Amino acid sequence: MPVAALAIAFAATFATALPSAHGDAKKDNTIAVEDIKPGMKGYGLSVFRGTEPERFDVEVVDVLKNFRPGQALILVKTEHPRLAITKNVKGMSGSPIYFGGKLAGAYAYSWNSFQVEAIAGVTPIAPMLAEMRRPIPKGFWPLEGQAPLPGALTTKATATESADAQNSGKTAYSGPPGSYDLAAHRAELVAHAPPPGADAVPVATPIMVGGLGPRSSAFARTLLEPLGLDPLDAGGGGGGPIAEGTPTHFVDGGSLGVSFVRGDVSFFGLGTVTHVDGSRVVGFGHPMFEAGTSAMPADLARVLWIFASSNHSSKIGESIRPLGSLIQDRQSAVVVDEKITPPMFALSVVVNGAPGAPKNSWKMDVAEERFLGPGFLAAAIGGALEATIQERRDVTWRLTSTIKVRGRAPLVLEDVGLASGGMPETADIGRAKVVRLVGDILNNPWENTHIESIATTMDVRYTRDSLRLRGVDVLDPEPEPGARVRLRLHLIPQLGPEVTKVIEVTLPAEFAGETVDLDVQPGWEVARDVAAPETLDQLLANAKNASFEPKGIVVSYRLPAAVGLAYRGHVATRLPSFAVEAMRSQRTDVAAETIPTVRRVPVPMDVYLEGRDRVRVKIRSVVR
Repeated sequence: MPVAALAIAFAATFATALPSAHGDAKKDNTIAVEDIKPGMKGYGLSVFRGTEPERFDVEVVDVLKNFRPGQALILVKTEHPRLAITKNVKGMSGSPIYFGGKLAGAYAYSWNSFQVEAIAGVTPIAPMLAEMRRPIPKGFWPLEGQAPLPGALTTKATATESADAQNSGKTAYSGPPGSYDLAAHRAELVAHAPPPGADAVPVATPIMVGGLGPRSSAFARTLLEPLGLDPLDAGGGGGGPIAEGTPTHFVDGGSLGVSFVRGDVSFFGLGTVTHVDGSRVVGFGHPMFEAGTSAMPADLARVLWIFASSNHSSKIGESIRPLGSLIQDRQSAVVVDEKITPPMFALSVVVNGAPGAPKNSWKMDVAEERFLGPGFLAAAIGGALEATIQERRDVTWRLTSTIKVRGRAPLVLEDVGLASGGMPETADIGRAKVVRLVGDILNNPWENTHIESIATTMDVRYTRDSLRLRGVDVLDPEPEPGARVRLRLHLIPQLGPEVTKVIEVTLPAEFAGETVDLDVQPGWEVARDVAAPETLDQLLANAKNASFEPKGIVVSYRLPAAVGLAYRGHVATRLPSFAVEAMRSQRTDVAAETIPTVRRVPVPMDVYLEGRDRVRVKIRSVVR
């Protein structure tokens, strides 16, 4: 054989035996699960420290057929000085396994938390490569002005197609538009979580949590655990300058990160790359939380150390470079594309009222994920507060948030709260208007949109700047029809004697001979009557007018013999019966919504009110 031909043949053989770190996905570089036999020896690649993958030895124990629907599992022993101590390691998920120089699959499963032998389950490569080729649904992201995700059609999707693509998946909220509630969303995910106690479980994806105090970290854990994610108070970083010499691409066996939040507060998941093919990357060998088609921020990562534990060892690492998006999160793998920019919104938190605090301004970027987006928004704000105003004193707080949604005017929301003996709980922040609106926007069924930024300012006063409503006296127990009714409020300040305030409410003359219940409540607790939104613009308009003036009280009463209707974004609070029947008789599939006919009378105050009361007034009959 000529020397040149021999050299070419040798090079081809060498290339097959040692797959490229930024390798090819050719079929002849993989080995089918049917060809794997007990006793076969090979090796794996994973990062044990830094950014460079290291080899570890593996030996096949056997193959488990039908381990998952349509998916086998290769059972292997692993040998490495560090693995002899750590056994199975969280964060090694996705480490590529080779036999005869051919890619067999990804290190992915362990059998229990107290494993004393370094045994792992390997997901075969075939279903992982199939996920790498899966197309993106028509109408899914990207952000405006960027190329469509690989596999997406370039023609504009219909509103229905866009809504179906955006709101499909494990983490979508099922409640009606405009009703978003973080706790209810979490309850939905818990109800659909895999049952506990399974023997064979994915080697968990450790989530490095940075920048949070213990209370906010505990709240974050309630968000992550229903998704099968394992939070660790271990930093994680991201959002800072990129160091010189940092790698610029994913490599086979290198670390693969997923950032939910980057910056002063960070949430960062750590796993391993199984295979790279062009700009596409497949890894983990199991789902992160099986969200389906996704657009989560991906990162290159550096491993600091593997913490050994008799429970379950874990890699500890940090983000070193943002790079692309996680676009698929499926049974056998996650898929990343380096070329796709993920949707994130900029979040700033400024805390006023804590002089001398070492830090009162926080900046971060938050992923636009349907559940984790609003959840981590609450955790990030709560973390900033915990670090700034952690004291055992009563606190009155006001959170002013400016939300910028692509193509819309900025929207300003105000939340208020009172906390006894310390800072507000992060769960309280989770019920704030800004968190609820973000959840509504990200789960809206009408259009793909983008939250560009959220700027929040928390003004804190170390006092209980409120009056507690002790009770209400009716000063005019039997007023004339149409007359004003005086109510005396008994108000208890934080310190000092009780104070009283007399307010007046005029009741309509049609109440003659009726008994009327008057509800007295704080303004910040009372929601205005709004129609169920039918577009994103209506949803935003409703959010702007969601409640009454926070510093004030509202007296409410039901109107007699009247019905209210909400229809196509409008509310009619009082209609005669013939008008209601006319609306109902329209030939349309979209019926008007009947609402309680309640009149609400706001009364301004100069402090916040706590508590509520109900009193009854008997209106005199008309004498004829």
